[in-house]
Amino acid sequence: MRGTCRKFGDSINTDEIIPARYLNTTDPQTLAKHCMEDADPDFVKNASAGDIIVAGRNFGCGSSREHAPIAIQAFGIGCVVAESFARIFFRNAVNIGLPIVECPEAAREANDGDDVEVDIDSGFVVNHTQDTRYEFKPFEGDVRDIIEAGGLIPFVKDNLMPGG
Repeated sequence: MRGTCRKFGDSINTDEIIPARYLNTTDPQTLAKHCMEDADPDFVKNASAGDIIVAGRNFGCGSSREHAPIAIQAFGIGCVVAESFARIFFRNAVNIGLPIVECPEAAREANDGDDVEVDIDSGFVVNHTQDTRYEFKPFEGDVRDIIEAGGLIPFVKDNLMPGG
């Protein structure tokens, strides 16, 4: 996947990803309209489907709301690259099939607006603007399979339920 880098700092919490005032719905398209609103009020105006969020350490910290990765995915973000993820955000992202990548060097060195490409299968991030390439360890086993299936529910239906 390839898109424009939308850069954020450290400890972007789930309240910044999708503010609590919008948690009266689970509709993905409604959540997408408010994606990253408290971290960057102009995010939905300036970002586009296919863009890549790049962030610092502890992305997705705070409450365990599943709405946060849903808002990101529904907006159409292709991938989130960060130095590290809060554990509950990591699991929620995997469970809905949102591609996420821990690649600290790429996350630190990217700038907002850079042209970034991520290959989650081969394990590399390319910053075409800076002409740099970074490697990361691709997901393996069930985590890879769940993301490839589009989330935990499709994975279970395809692999563990008779007749799919």
